[in-house]
Amino acid sequence: MLLSLRAQSGGADDARAVLAESCYGCHGEKVQLGGLRLDTKDAAMRAIAPGDSAGSLIVKRITGAGGQPRMPMGGAALAPDKIERIRKWIDSGAVWPEGAAVKKKHWAFIPPVRPAVPRPGHPIDAFVQARLEREGLKPSAEADRATLLRRLSLDLTGLPPTPQELDAYLADRSANAYEKQVDRLLASPHYGER
Repeated sequence: MLLSLRAQSGGADDARAVLAESCYGCHGEKVQLGGLRLDTKDAAMRAIAPGDSAGSLIVKRITGAGGQPRMPMGGAALAPDKIERIRKWIDSGAVWPEGAAVKKKHWAFIPPVRPAVPRPGHPIDAFVQARLEREGLKPSAEADRATLLRRLSLDLTGLPPTPQELDAYLADRSANAYEKQVDRLLASPHYGER
């Protein structure tokens, strides 16, 4: 399980971010392989000797020292800079700030944050376009006017447009022709019928 923790101090939070990223999947809240849990202070201190990284079980296991299997078991070895962050944190006393939230909060308790719109234009279109680009996809071509009216009519009333409504819409070349159709359908007695 990948948890992101901000590296505010460059010490405890930084080292705990490495633990969260690389260790909590097997030694976290849900799973504690080998009886080891690293996401709470009391449990983690069983594998950490504050001030002595060389004597700490966690360092021995992530480096493979002392003939013990290297962790993460079956995964790629931790990068040297990550191991160094853990060593420095332990050597500096393995300070675990009181009340520090190590495990991820349930999504329902995280206040919403308005994301920055990726590009100018309508925000929904900007987010959709950014996601399409990230996935390596291209948007479909814009539907023709008849198809747009059919979709709009079916969405708002559940009925297709009549031939007269379609002809009137296709004949209307004003800049706000589509918006007029939205208003007409919202005012229709069929809008919201069950």
